[in-house]
Amino acid sequence: MPLPWLEARTPFPPPDAAQPDGLLAASRELTPSRLLDAYHKGIFPWFSAGDPVLWWSPDPRAVLFPAEFRLSRSLGKTLRRGGFRVRLDTAFSRVMNACATIPRPGQDGTWITAEIQSAYIALHRMGWAHSVETWRVDAEGEVLIGGLYGVAIGRAFYGESMFARCPDASKIAFAHLIRYLCQHEFELLDCQVRTRHLFSLGAREIPRAQFIERLSRLTAQAAPPGRWPEDGAAQPWRSGDMK
Repeated sequence: MPLPWLEARTPFPPPDAAQPDGLLAASRELTPSRLLDAYHKGIFPWFSAGDPVLWWSPDPRAVLFPAEFRLSRSLGKTLRRGGFRVRLDTAFSRVMNACATIPRPGQDGTWITAEIQSAYIALHRMGWAHSVETWRVDAEGEVLIGGLYGVAIGRAFYGESMFARCPDASKIAFAHLIRYLCQHEFELLDCQVRTRHLFSLGAREIPRAQFIERLSRLTAQAAPPGRWPEDGAAQPWRSGDMK
């Protein structure tokens, strides 16, 4: 079947109409309103520079339930040792740019195009997209060494990408994100597709239909958009956190 093409007012096809690999539709534009509609429906964009915007809804779906997060012994020691500071929503565009530009093993180029960055920065300004940042603290000040970004709607958080300039820097940000989500009664973190790294942290796959059913409930729960507090993840890590 030909891939459905979405004009400005064309609604998304139902997710169960996706191809076996999860590809659902294509469009020319990537707007904040289209992104929000997609996330509510369990759909996300993923494409390369020069391609049309490609929309996906894979089955099964990789997710992490915050209560199932697995904190390794070595990461727990790193968190308790400190020497870093974690902040929320203070360097969103810098986090996105780092996710786009820092080389990754086995990956040629990036899907975080200029168009993607522009759309998500707009979502951040609207209070829907958020960053979690790991800063190294030393005598010369603070340096951004890792972080992640994603979108929060209701009680669901959609993880998009992470980066690290130092060992464990992205894992530190991820652990603080999970603790923040638990403290604010988020029930689901969307990981989109399976990766060894995320599964080592407790992610698993669930059927797409189950994922979308959960989304319909979680995205309807009251959690208005807005900037997350800068120090919302700043409290020191205790030995009993996220056991």
